[in-house]
Amino acid sequence: MENTLFMKVEDVAVALGVSKSYAYKIVQKLNRELREKGYITISGKVNRQYFLERTCYMQPKKEEK
Repeated sequence: MENTLFMKVEDVAVALGVSKSYAYKIVQKLNRELREKGYITISGKVNRQYFLERTCYMQPKKEEK
């Protein structure tokens, strides 16, 4: 995966190890959630940070002592 702001459907499919058609459904679901929150979305792409948060791939933040 590239280090870009958005992930394409192909990137989602590879990251999750699913088919491209299933990745489309995931992208649509995530974009629908973002639209409901008032964000503008791009068809066929999803915000990388939101994808990582929703799929538990985001590394937990280190707690400061």
